[in-house]
Amino acid sequence: MSKKELTVFEMINVISKDIGLNGDKTVIEIEKTDNPEVKKLNLKSGSWNASEPWFIVDENKKLHTMMSMSSINKIIDKFRATQEENFNLKLEKTIWQNIPIDFKDVWAVAMDHIKHMANHEQNGAKVINVDLEELVSKIKQEHPNLFLDLKDLHVVPR
Repeated sequence: MSKKELTVFEMINVISKDIGLNGDKTVIEIEKTDNPEVKKLNLKSGSWNASEPWFIVDENKKLHTMMSMSSINKIIDKFRATQEENFNLKLEKTIWQNIPIDFKDVWAVAMDHIKHMANHEQNGAKVINVDLEELVSKIKQEHPNLFLDLKDLHVVPR
């Protein structure tokens, strides 16, 4: 059964299961009133004091969620941490692919370059786009002593 074929309440159950919500779920239905500026909220299941997220079904049977700002901030913080971890793993992989003599030294130089780039971003932007292959290649050119050059290895045949 596709998601389009599911009822709104079945979708809530599927979504709840996917995100690990157990127990009661707060479901609120929005109804029209005679005044187009006023809507009526009906608690369909759960509690007004239940944990988040709350599921809201509008008058068109479209599903929405509601969360507190503190919950949204926690999600954003987790996303940023995951993004940073992902960036660090990609940088680590790129450094190792270039055969560093001392990984920590190359990492330190790379982080200095990245900080320098971040400090020179225009319009106060904190998001920078770094081509890691290009960055490590530049470091390799500027500091060849930090990398092993396979040409320097002399293999003596037996």
